Amino acid sequence: MDRLDNTVRPYAWGSTTAIPHLLGVEPTGEPQAEMWMGAHPGAPSRTERGTLVEVIDANPETELGKPAVAKFGPRLPFLLKILAAGAPLSLQVHPNLEQAKEGYADEERRGIPAGAPHRNYKDANHKPELICALTEFDGLCGFRDPVQAADLLAGLGVDSLKPYVDLLHATPEDAALREVLTAILSADPEEMAHTVAEATAAATRLGGDYAPYADIAHHYPGDPGVIAAMLLNHVRLQPGEALFLGAGIPHAYLNGLGVEIMANSDNVLRCGLTPKHVDVPELLRIVRFEASDPGVLRPEASEDGEEVYETPIDEFRLSRYVLPEEGAAYHLTRDTPQILLCTAGAVRAGDHELSAGQSVFVPAGEKTEISGTGTIFRATVVV
Repeated sequence: MDRLDNTVRPYAWGSTTAIPHLLGVEPTGEPQAEMWMGAHPGAPSRTERGTLVEVIDANPETELGKPAVAKFGPRLPFLLKILAAGAPLSLQVHPNLEQAKEGYADEERRGIPAGAPHRNYKDANHKPELICALTEFDGLCGFRDPVQAADLLAGLGVDSLKPYVDLLHATPEDAALREVLTAILSADPEEMAHTVAEATAAATRLGGDYAPYADIAHHYPGDPGVIAAMLLNHVRLQPGEALFLGAGIPHAYLNGLGVEIMANSDNVLRCGLTPKHVDVPELLRIVRFEASDPGVLRPEASEDGEEVYETPIDEFRLSRYVLPEEGAAYHLTRDTPQILLCTAGAVRAGDHELSAGQSVFVPAGEKTEISGTGTIFRATVVV
């Protein structure tokens, strides 16, 4: 079992206080957006044996177990994070596995440099993800019913939004959503900036259901993503609740602290709320144009104390243990690799004492027991 030393990524949207508060350290004044736990080549966790990439590369079957290597190859297929949003992230979607393979192969064939700002596919993998709230957590997830979206836009009383309102009343629903998103992202930038300014003023004045969008506009003035965001469901998670984001589902995280787990990929197609490249034709190919309930997940408890967040993904499996009192102990031995993350209290994992924000990597098959008082998140795979 290896204690992990993890990198904190300083993305501009990150909270300046949430991760330091969790870790019990003084804020630096700089944004601290994500703490990565895993073997992502961009910022692998460090151990006394080297980086987690080096540890796994040295003996994949010992570290990951033969079943995981047979299914996913000689790599850790997930990335675990603590995510602290102090401002909205970009509005985005992720491709499915087939789309990712096709898109990556196409861009490789066309010779687009890996670091080019207009490159969409950094790898050939999909990027399903799960976010579990540690504090109240606001996000956008999936399309609203088109008629409800039309009512929300109409309520702003902005004349230039009326064409979108009319389109949203058209049928069928998938065509209506596609036409409106296409129109928003293809509009003249100057005219759209004026529309967003009017909509922002109205949303600020009205408050209530409009308050999240007024806040988004404060961070991204004039961005067409402000209007696109109003097509989506607004969700407020309570601590312990989670969202699963599958392929093609437009989403954005707005504010809060959470534990995130995802398949190990960097593939993102952006819809707005960003100064980065937005490839409208490719985005429209990937988005699933269907209204859906956000589907808030709550953990399903088992007799052995494990609370599991069920998803249809094999690359990761997230669960948690809430240890109510000193003396309680749980056996976590598995034939798959695990990362254990403490998010509250003081917990012992094997020979390691963990406080909030600290984590360990557990090789496949290693005898593992946790005890103490606090909360442990457990990340592993399904084989």
